[in-house]
Amino acid sequence: MQDYQNQLEKLRKDAAECALIRDLATDKAKQELFGRLADHLTVLADQVEHAMNERKAG
Repeated sequence: MQDYQNQLEKLRKDAAECALIRDLATDKAKQELFGRLADHLTVLADQVEHAMNERKAG
């Protein structure tokens, strides 16, 4: 279970970093790329969290 938690924290951190880069980027292509990355990493983190909750429930 700790592996799931570690991955969840890493995904959330990476998503936040991508969102920060998106917000600071002046190039439109970079903004779009890092925005998509942030969104994708957030979805992955949500899926890991869902798997953790299912596993706890039994």
